[in-house]
Amino acid sequence: MPGALQRPAVVSRVSDLIGYTPLLELATTETGSRLLLKLEMFNPTGTAKIRMARQMVTDAEERGELRPGGRIIESTSGNTGLGLAVIAAERGYTFTAVVDHHACADKLRGMKALGTELVYVVDDGTEELATAAREELAEDMARGQDNTIFTEQHNNPSNGVGYFPVAHELSEALDGRIDVLIGAVGTGGALCGTARELRKLIADFSTIGVEPKGSIAFGGPAHDYYQSGTGTPEGAEIGLLVDFDLIDEGVKVGDIEAFATCRAVARTGLLIGGSAGGVVHEALTRLSSLPPGTTMVALVNDGGEKYMDTVFNDDWMQARDLLDPDAEREIDELLTKLRRNR
Repeated sequence: MPGALQRPAVVSRVSDLIGYTPLLELATTETGSRLLLKLEMFNPTGTAKIRMARQMVTDAEERGELRPGGRIIESTSGNTGLGLAVIAAERGYTFTAVVDHHACADKLRGMKALGTELVYVVDDGTEELATAAREELAEDMARGQDNTIFTEQHNNPSNGVGYFPVAHELSEALDGRIDVLIGAVGTGGALCGTARELRKLIADFSTIGVEPKGSIAFGGPAHDYYQSGTGTPEGAEIGLLVDFDLIDEGVKVGDIEAFATCRAVARTGLLIGGSAGGVVHEALTRLSSLPPGTTMVALVNDGGEKYMDTVFNDDWMQARDLLDPDAEREIDELLTKLRRNR
């Protein structure tokens, strides 16, 4: 059997390519502390969320809730939908994604290309994040329908279980030497699922959760934000998978800082997504203050290729007052300093 860091030389399904994602050392301090990025964009669909998409469907099958020819319904900002689209296509299910126009257009196009039925809860041209409305509609569509499931990612325990392999991959790759785990908090599945399993493998490490300013998981004030696929907007309930007992510290990063970090990191040759920019910003700004020899691992849950029309588009950024050359310059300088020590 292959180990956690190996896969067969030839696979027969796209989903067999899930996992085994690499670690990239982005920055190192003079005292030997280092920031490693767990590059989940190397999963199919370019996102971590295909891990939990597969787990949610597999568990529904095992419970007998989903049978051949069935239908999957989910409320999604895009990445979960992309993962479910792949799993549905492989296993012969119909997939309906309930979406809004807050999602990046490339994610919506990708789901459609994979055979997904898109159902919008808001009119075209409306960019507001409509999480609560999406989830209500998805639940209504599934209610009473035979052989139909609403996977309900925010409250589905299978979401967190889908990330247990991440913990094993990290522990094996780093021989159990992890001091800090940092990641975005949206559904809570990726960070809390990884942290829960990692606690069984590593005796002592701290977990830092990052959400956008405007999100409410770590308190208010609530307001709109543009980091897609993460956080808990006003009007939405904090998901059951956000386990505060597993999160040692919760922090907020604004859109300007998150997107400036994406753009600065891109100039090192790596494209990361918007919420990943928030995680990497927080990790970079605190790396030098950590004890000597600290290993910090940041979960980078998707790549930047889906954000060419938004985060990496100057016109889109300027129209929303998000373009800040000074913020980008600060991250550029910090990266230059920290990468010089590698």
